[in-house]
Amino acid sequence: MTTHHHQFVETYDGPVGFGLDRKLDEYTLICYLQKFSDDDLMGLISERMSQKDMEELFDLLTRLLKSYLTEPEYHRYFLKDGGEAPSPA
Repeated sequence: MTTHHHQFVETYDGPVGFGLDRKLDEYTLICYLQKFSDDDLMGLISERMSQKDMEELFDLLTRLLKSYLTEPEYHRYFLKDGGEAPSPA
């Protein structure tokens, strides 16, 4: 059984574009990110990305996760580890 899934990009049949309205922007971002994270594409592009671009992408994703997810949401939706961060000893 897989933990991650990308069903939206497989079932969405609406337009893809950016800047027309908020909902279309959301759908477009979901499509782009799901396509971008495809194993075959990431295998190809990650080997070609500069260290600077990888750092910028990592920093952006980390900032977004910290800005928009609570700690429990981070564990549930991103880490998918079924729990929250361990309590400090």
